Amino acid sequence: MIIKNAEVVLEDGVKRADLRIENGKIAEIGQKLKGDGIDCKGLTVLPGLIDMHVHLREPGFERKEDIASGSRAAVKGGFTQVCCMPNTKPVTDNKVVVSYIKQRAKEVDLCKVHPIGAITEGQAGENLAAIGAMKAAGAVAISEDGKSVPSAKIMANAMQYAADFGLKCLCHCEDSALVDGGVVHEGYYATLTGLKGSIRAAEDLIIAREILLAESLSLPVHICHVSTYSGVQLIREAKARGVQVTAETCPHYFTLTDEVISTFDTNTKVNPPIREEKDRLAIIEGLQDGTLDCIVTDHAPHHEDDKNVEYALAAFGISGLETSFALSYTQLVRGGALSLPELAAKMSANPARILGLEGGALTVGAPADLTIVDLNAKWKIDPKDFVSKGKNTPFTGREVYGKVVYTYVDGELKYSI
Repeated sequence: MIIKNAEVVLEDGVKRADLRIENGKIAEIGQKLKGDGIDCKGLTVLPGLIDMHVHLREPGFERKEDIASGSRAAVKGGFTQVCCMPNTKPVTDNKVVVSYIKQRAKEVDLCKVHPIGAITEGQAGENLAAIGAMKAAGAVAISEDGKSVPSAKIMANAMQYAADFGLKCLCHCEDSALVDGGVVHEGYYATLTGLKGSIRAAEDLIIAREILLAESLSLPVHICHVSTYSGVQLIREAKARGVQVTAETCPHYFTLTDEVISTFDTNTKVNPPIREEKDRLAIIEGLQDGTLDCIVTDHAPHHEDDKNVEYALAAFGISGLETSFALSYTQLVRGGALSLPELAAKMSANPARILGLEGGALTVGAPADLTIVDLNAKWKIDPKDFVSKGKNTPFTGREVYGKVVYTYVDGELKYSI
C-alpha cells in the first residue's frame, strides 16, 4: 500500500512525499511512488502518537473504562501506542496482571498497549514489587502513579532495581501531608470558591527529591505530569547539571488556568491541580526549550457517578485521549510555540526514546504506525462523541483544529473518520 501526496512529518521537517508500506513496515519514502494506495492530498502524516501515561482501568474498574474502550479512544485520538498505569484492582504489581493486560490488548487488536508495573506491592509504599518478573512479562516501566513512594530509601532502591532490568521509574510527585486534602490549586480561586487548596511545594518537594536521588545514584528518572512553574525550573536546572531526568506535562496544564474551578465543574478536578497563568506560561516555555520532553494525556476516565457529586468528593481526572492532539496542535503549533515536527517529537519520538519503544519516527524500516490528520479541520469538542467510557472533560464546546482521519498500526487501518 502507498500513502500518496501527503505532507509527511519527518525528523528534519515537513515534506510532500509518498510512503510505501510493506509487511507492516515503512519500506520507502519518496516522490510519485508507483502502486495502489490512498490519496492523502491535503492531509498530514505524523509518526504514530505514543501516550506514555494513560489509565485503562482494567482489571477492576471496567465501569470507568476497559482495554477495549480505551483502545478505541486511543486510535480515534491518533495514538498507536499507549502505556497504562498500575493503579488497577488488583494492582499491576506482578507478572500475572501484566500478562493479562498484554493478552487483552492482543485480543482487542487496536493499538499497542504497554503495561507499567507498580513500584511497590499493592502500591502500599513498603515492599518493592516483582520488578524483574514484570519486565519479563512485558512491563515497560514502573510507577506508583496516583501517589508518591513515601520513603526516599525505598524510592532509591526502586530506581536501582529498575535500572538493573533496563526500566525507568515514572514518578507522580506529591507530598500527601502537604496536600492535606487539597483538591485545587491554593490561590485566588480556591479562596473565592472555598475549595481546599494544595500548594505548589507539595509537588515541587518530591520533584526535587527524585532529581537528587537520580543525581546521587547516577540513574535516570522521569517526572510525571508537571504542573508548576517552579517544578519546570527545578528540572531545567537539573538537566543543566547533567542529571538524567526527563519530564512530561498534559494539555490541561498549558491550555487552562485555575479560573476554571470557579464554575465548580468537577471535570476541572485533576491531580496535580490546574494552576495559575504563570504556571501555564512556564509549562509552554518548558516545552519550547526541551525541559519538558513529552506531552501525555494522563487519560483518567470516570463513570458519571464519580464526577456528579460535590467538588470535594469527586474523582480526580480528565478523559483525554480523544482531545490531546487537537488541543496540543491548536495551542502550541497554531499558537506559535512549537513547530509541527517539534510537537511530533513531544508526542511520539521522545516517549519512544524514554521508554525504549519501537517507533516514534517515520523512517525506512520503522513500524508503519501512522497518524494521518487534517490540520485545517475545525471542530468543537463534545463528550457525547467520545468512544471512551469516560465523558469527563473540561473542554466541552472548545473549538480546536486538527482532526485525526486515519490511524494505522503496523500498516493496518485501525481507525478512519
